[in-house]
Amino acid sequence: MPVDGVDHVRGPVDAPVTVVQYGDFQCRFCGAAYPNLAEVLRQRADTVRLVYRHFPIANVHPYAEAAAEVAEAAGRRDRFWEMHDWLYEHQDQLDPVHLSLGVEQLGLPPDEVDAELGRQAYADRVRRDFVGGIRSGVNGTPTLFVNDVRHEGGYDLPELLAVVDAAAGA
Repeated sequence: MPVDGVDHVRGPVDAPVTVVQYGDFQCRFCGAAYPNLAEVLRQRADTVRLVYRHFPIANVHPYAEAAAEVAEAAGRRDRFWEMHDWLYEHQDQLDPVHLSLGVEQLGLPPDEVDAELGRQAYADRVRRDFVGGIRSGVNGTPTLFVNDVRHEGGYDLPELLAVVDAAAGA
C-alpha cells in the first residue's frame, strides 16, 4: 500500500529510503525491533523515513487494539510518536489502567481519550492499516517493507543498517 497523508511518518518526507513497519504494540518481537529502528533513524537521519502502520494481532495480544487506538487518539493531538514510544517502552503495561496512566503522563486529556476509546473512534483507522497489511501479504509482526520490498531478514541493528544502505545505493 502506498504511503499517503494518513500515515504516521518519522523522518524526512523526501528521504531516499522508506521503511514501512506493520507493528503490534504488544508483540515482543516488535518491542525488540523498536530500539533498532530508532537507532537506524538516528544514524541515517537524512536517508530514512519510518512509516508506522497498525497490525494488532488481537487473538494473541488482548491489549494490542486498545494500544493502537490510544496511539491514534494521541495522533489526533499531534502526539502519535510520543505515544508510540511510550507504548513500546512500557510494553508490559498495556492494560486499561496503565494505558490511562500513559495518556496522563503525556499530558493528554484522559477523559476525552477514554470517551473516544469507549466509542471506538479510531477503530476504523486501525482496521484500515490492518486490512492494508493483509493485502500487502503481512501475516505477522513486525513486518518491514524497505522501499516497497518486503524485508525477510532479522531486526538487529547491523542487518537493518545494511538493508537501508543497500536500498539507498540502489
